[in-house]
Amino acid sequence: MDSVKAATLLEGSLCFHIFLFTILLSISLNVIAEKLPPTSQSVSLPSSGIFQPIEISPSVLPNYPYLGKVLPPMYPYFPKTYKPVLTGRCPFNFSSISNIMEKTASDCSVLLASFVGNVICCPQFASSLHIFQGHFSKNSDSLVLQNATTADDCFSDIVEVLASKGANSSIPNMCSYKSLNLTGGSCPVKDISMFEKTVNTSKLLDACSVIDPLKECCRSVCQPAIMEAAFQISSAQTIVDKSMNTGLSNHVDVLNDCKGVVYSWLSRKLPSDAADTSFRILSACKVNKVCPLEMKEPVEVIKACKNVSAQSVSCCSSLNSYIAGVQRQMLITNKQAIMCASLLGSKLRKGRVLTDVYELCDVDLKDFSLQGCLLRSLPADVGYDNSSGFSFTCDLSDNIAAPWPSSSSMASFSLCAPEMSLPALPTSDTVYPGCNGLFLDLFIIVLVLFLVPLNDLL
Repeated sequence: MDSVKAATLLEGSLCFHIFLFTILLSISLNVIAEKLPPTSQSVSLPSSGIFQPIEISPSVLPNYPYLGKVLPPMYPYFPKTYKPVLTGRCPFNFSSISNIMEKTASDCSVLLASFVGNVICCPQFASSLHIFQGHFSKNSDSLVLQNATTADDCFSDIVEVLASKGANSSIPNMCSYKSLNLTGGSCPVKDISMFEKTVNTSKLLDACSVIDPLKECCRSVCQPAIMEAAFQISSAQTIVDKSMNTGLSNHVDVLNDCKGVVYSWLSRKLPSDAADTSFRILSACKVNKVCPLEMKEPVEVIKACKNVSAQSVSCCSSLNSYIAGVQRQMLITNKQAIMCASLLGSKLRKGRVLTDVYELCDVDLKDFSLQGCLLRSLPADVGYDNSSGFSFTCDLSDNIAAPWPSSSSMASFSLCAPEMSLPALPTSDTVYPGCNGLFLDLFIIVLVLFLVPLNDLL
């Protein structure tokens, strides 16, 4: 009986899918290594995508001269590190924020940055820029880097330091950050004396020193305090109104630039780790409000599912194929998955698909995230150690059905609305058995072993 339960748990878990995907990649790598003849067929994936086991054709197996040939051993992936080559024109000792830089490099590793960029990498990179800005100006009266040339050099050094620790060097483009973010932009108040004369700093510090991650996103305390401070310093000089008239800036840009100045002031007043924790919580509130996946109009799904009232093979096949294509984009959080399911559902309802096809086709929240792994909605980081390599925790060990929207409109949709009935989320961290260790590490190891040789061949 215990063995049956164990098998059932394995079959329905993320580990099972990761294990199958690992086998597929391993076999694909062997095919390339053995340079099979052109007549060999490639792996045939099922048309239903993520909802059926991956079928591996025997024809893709490498043609060894004899059975029992030992495969080459697989080793954990270790990021390439090197001594950074700095510009020499940024007067800053990066060792003063070494813990933040190490954390950012891990969260934005070459291997995973593109898959966790929206949820982990970009929020952490933004936090590291705020903390750098605050520490850079600690010995001066300025809250920003006043010289644009210095800002360019320091921004370049930041990226170089992160890359030297194994981070993806394309983070600025991926996260849409540039050196101008370090200068305060068009914000009229950039020095600490004027800032502290204008803003109720004790109120700001009380609101943002320690943030409750469970309450801040729906019953905000720190976010309105930051906005109030940004509004106060953005209105401190009449030059703002003049710049709007001359087309140099608009008030929205000024407010955003002033928010960066507020973050810099908080970075000066809070310990680095405390500031990083607060900034990551604020970022989590922002990213969980929207679905980060790009969804084209589901024309084929609407055509196949428009008039169904019971389970339909063609409808479910079309829906599954659409979601399979969407989920390949990135890893998302459980709350983002709710938003994505609602967004797709609203598109289908606009196309006159009124039946809950999620229920008919057994669509779960995890189906919207890469490899069926939902990340936590609270801030999380990519883990790394010298024995197992990179790892991260997937949330939701059970299959929670995707919510079907009650209307075709997303305008009034909110995760904080008390009248909305949300799928149950776990009250504590849930780690898949083995997924934070052997299976997830094996998946990452094989992914690297597959991509690196493939890149060399291409």
